[in-house]
Formats: sequence, structure tokens, C-alpha cells
Amino acid sequence: MLIRAASAADIPALRALDLASPFGARWTDSHYQSFFAPDSTRHLVVAVEAEGTIIAYLVASGVGKEWELENVVVSPEHLRRGIGRALIEELLGRLRSESVSRLFLEVRESNTAARALYASLGFSETNRRTAYYSNPAEDALVLSRTL
Repeated sequence: MLIRAASAADIPALRALDLASPFGARWTDSHYQSFFAPDSTRHLVVAVEAEGTIIAYLVASGVGKEWELENVVVSPEHLRRGIGRALIEELLGRLRSESVSRLFLEVRESNTAARALYASLGFSETNRRTAYYSNPAEDALVLSRTL
């Protein structure tokens, strides 16, 4: 398993993973392309590759000392193997090296597996956004942790 920075060439694989996940963001192709634009210094996209295939990725963005984890996707057949944890730990290390002080994220209230993972990584609930998600309508829990 190789954790590496993603590139624009990875967009088709990232989108395919997103669509295969019940918790994917469903971003458009142009949204993904914006992450890799030459002037996009506030985005970080990290992918996990196994046997030449991307099996997971995350996207984070931020300015200065505060960042947001925007999306974490692991292929359904690779869930519950520590890949999501490895990705987030990689992100935390990268952000610490950039002197980022706080990382935020939103998670569906029903996503108990992700919530347990985030809690084990030191995230705690700071807010709730009522009916934030659609299809189905659901609250978002806002979590954060200090780096």
C-alpha cells in the first residue's frame, strides 16, 4: 500500500470511488479539476494505491492555521482495514509540518463507523448542522481536533 499525493490524472479513479461510496461527496469533474489547478495552494488530495489502483483518497482544504477535511473515501471492498485511519494520520502529519493548529470535518450523524474512527483519532463534536445533508436529509455533526 502506497500513500501518495494525487494528481489530475487520478480524477477518473477518484470520481469512480466517490460514486461507489454511500458517503461520497458526489462532486463534479470540474470540482475535482479545481483541486489541481496551478493556483490551488489550499487543497491537499492524498490517495492510497494498491497494486497500481487507487483504493482510497481524501481531500482537505484550508487557509493558514485552520483546515477542513472535506472528504474521505475508501473503496467498499477495502473498508475496515485501517486505510481510512492511515490516510487521516498522513494528513495530520502533513498539516502539523505546516504548523496548522486545527482540523475540522463534517460527518453524517448516521455514519457510526466514521464517527468512531474520528473519535479514536481525537476529534470531538463542536457543532451540529440540522438537515445539512440531502438524499437522505440528515444532520451533520461538526467535529474538530487540535493539532
